[in-house]
Amino acid sequence: MKLDIKYQERYSRGELLLRSLFGAIYIALPHLFILIFVSLWGAVLSFISWWIVLFTGKYPQSFFEFQEGLFRWNLRLNARLNNLCDGYPAFGINASDDHVTLEIPYPERLSRGVLLLRLFFGAIYVVLPHGFLLMFRTIASLVLQFLAWWAVLFTANYPKSWHEFNVGTIRWATRVNIYMSFMTDEYPPFSGKP
Repeated sequence: MKLDIKYQERYSRGELLLRSLFGAIYIALPHLFILIFVSLWGAVLSFISWWIVLFTGKYPQSFFEFQEGLFRWNLRLNARLNNLCDGYPAFGINASDDHVTLEIPYPERLSRGVLLLRLFFGAIYVVLPHGFLLMFRTIASLVLQFLAWWAVLFTANYPKSWHEFNVGTIRWATRVNIYMSFMTDEYPPFSGKP
């Protein structure tokens, strides 16, 4: 998986304030309203895909592309709401973005054994250890986001190391979500590095 949120040399203070004061109304509300319905359809496709993988060992490519587009949409929205990039996030699973990229390689074959293992024991060997560590990493990211907000407000610059850390947190969580969505057999590393 390749996930990147492009670092900008300069950030807009006006957009920062606009997102902070009204972002819930003009960004989050319209996107989340539509994403609820699109995510419900994604859940149906995920359920159907699970059975198809169980019997054939292959994830239907059109379903996979839909789910990848859904991950991209969520990523575009989160990047803006977390002030990691400027601009308005595009609507739709097929939309593109100059600041945010996500590429999930399509697996030719998926292991049926790993599929069943995730279903029955995924909470123990994936969600529990990753969730525990991500909880602390997310707290650190929230602190850095708060500090970065002030840095952007006064300097129009998001400290690069903080940006990389926060993108790494999103990358780590996305890898876990992709693995638990049965879209890859590659166990997610305990890291946010590319």
